[in-house]
Amino acid sequence: MVAAIRIAMVLVFFSVTRILFWLFNLHYFSDLESADLFRLFARGILFDLSAVMTINLPYILLVFIPFRFREGKWYMRLANGYFYSVNIFGMALNLADTVYFRFTLKRLTADIFQYLGVGGDFNALVPQFIKDFWPVMLVWIVLSVLMVWLCLRVRAAASSKSKSVGPGYYVAQVTLFIIALATTLVSIRGGFGKEAISFRTASAMTPVKTMPLLINTPFSLLVSFNNTPVVQRSYFGSEQELAAVYTPLHPAGSDTLKPLNVMIIIMESFSKEHIGSMNRDLSGGRYEGYTPFLDSLIGESLVFTAFANGKTSIQGVPSILSGIPTLMDQPLVQSPYAGNKFTGIAGLLKPYGYSSAFFHGGTNGIMSYDTFMPKIGFGQYYGRTEYANEKDYDGKWGIRDEEFLQFMAKKVNTLPQPFVVAFFSLSSHHPYEVPGKYRHQFKKGDLPIQQTVRYADYSLARFFHAVRHESWFFNTLFVITADHTSEGFYKWYNSHAGQYAIPLVFYKPGSNMKGMRSDIAQQTDILPSVLGYLGYNRRFIAFGNNLFDDNGDRFSVSYLSGVYTLIRNGFSLEYNGVKTTAFFDLKKDPLQLHNLAGKDHPEMERQEVFLKAYLQQYNYRMIEDRLMVE
Repeated sequence: MVAAIRIAMVLVFFSVTRILFWLFNLHYFSDLESADLFRLFARGILFDLSAVMTINLPYILLVFIPFRFREGKWYMRLANGYFYSVNIFGMALNLADTVYFRFTLKRLTADIFQYLGVGGDFNALVPQFIKDFWPVMLVWIVLSVLMVWLCLRVRAAASSKSKSVGPGYYVAQVTLFIIALATTLVSIRGGFGKEAISFRTASAMTPVKTMPLLINTPFSLLVSFNNTPVVQRSYFGSEQELAAVYTPLHPAGSDTLKPLNVMIIIMESFSKEHIGSMNRDLSGGRYEGYTPFLDSLIGESLVFTAFANGKTSIQGVPSILSGIPTLMDQPLVQSPYAGNKFTGIAGLLKPYGYSSAFFHGGTNGIMSYDTFMPKIGFGQYYGRTEYANEKDYDGKWGIRDEEFLQFMAKKVNTLPQPFVVAFFSLSSHHPYEVPGKYRHQFKKGDLPIQQTVRYADYSLARFFHAVRHESWFFNTLFVITADHTSEGFYKWYNSHAGQYAIPLVFYKPGSNMKGMRSDIAQQTDILPSVLGYLGYNRRFIAFGNNLFDDNGDRFSVSYLSGVYTLIRNGFSLEYNGVKTTAFFDLKKDPLQLHNLAGKDHPEMERQEVFLKAYLQQYNYRMIEDRLMVE
């Protein structure tokens, strides 16, 4: 009975952390009606029960084992020590996600442990997070103390009861042990269904945007540990039938390749929301944005509203440079398929005499870029080590954008032409600090990140000023985009679609390639678009399309917590691998408030068929190592 009461108490505390999760991220869930919120909280108990029973299984076995030695003082200290430790840690995970969720839009999954190993200088970042989000730490301490105090009260009340010993005692204890174990296992599975509860179960209950309110972080971690990265799908019976709907195989072109230089600039967390020229309708037409230089460049460029294929840098950069998205819980570069044969923009252009270099001011080894870039053909890697001047280190992530971009300007001048260069910035990243000399130059915005976005934009302006008179400048195609988005402020940018919206800018100095396009794009379109613009005349694999081909398809695919999202033809479809769980008409319902799944909509089946073809191609080629034309 004591154990049952304690488990019930933990469930109550998990519900409290869910409420806190909602309150800390109220801006993101502000469009939820009270009835929907209550339903999510009520259904969330099922996932809390599964997680709580899983992490407390050793405790349950220890206290219900039908032998008298369990009543020993040291034995009970061991059992109680485990109980308090594991549940305090479980609450810590839930509360940590109240903050981390803003960056990824999902509960923590098992890939966080791989990311921690290659994600940056975490000995400096952890204290910074504690400093910035100390209220969360304080709440955790208060809840932990309260939980321990309440549980100790239960123990004290129970200890005064005498227990008789005899055959009947052991029969009762064995029976109780069997009941407790059976109840625990059923709770872990989420009931008596054929399958244990999972992300798929959650996605069937609510759209992917509100799934984080339904589940909890220990559940998310436990489920993702057991997930197979990708599984073979057989929606279509033959390769011919499959290819007729979708194929990532791009045929050889008939043009002669134009040996233009290519420079792909990936700006950290540069959501479309931060770009003034792409948001003329915000604030009654008075919105200026935070990127004055990029706005000036956009006036001379061809611009698309693009959607990121993921919510983290380790997903976005490979999508951009290799044309392969991450449609699984593990990042491609750290998944079991990282050893597959595939290449990227630099590798495809190398046979045409292109030199290449990747620039990122982060600590060498961050997110495995130092091993991934040579794999996709980049000949040189420039990071914090190559910069070799620690006075420009920001103390958290790497060399500040302004100085590192000036360093890149000098290095690019030494590359033989034609070249392909990729740059990935880092300064517009939490903890959102600008160098001291600029703290009063760049005004703050609605979000903490926007002051650092101004600084990164200024750094980019200084780079273009430094290279605009170089001999290679007018012979270069510049592509400017973002690795992923930041948290949003305006309502549409907190919708599921809007939380993936990024700029995609093609700038060719002196050309007439200009305009703001209304058709959508995605990060994996960049590689085929660049190759199409150059007149590349060999076959290649990329899970995107040539945006310079007016007859090409336009769509975006992303993956989050077991759910695939397709944006195409003005609709958004969410699919959990078995069925469509959400469907929205983005023209009539841009905030995605009215789920049309389950209703008779003629477009839903067409979009589902297309997404199934896309996923079958992706999984088949990933599993069978067919991501490259030999």
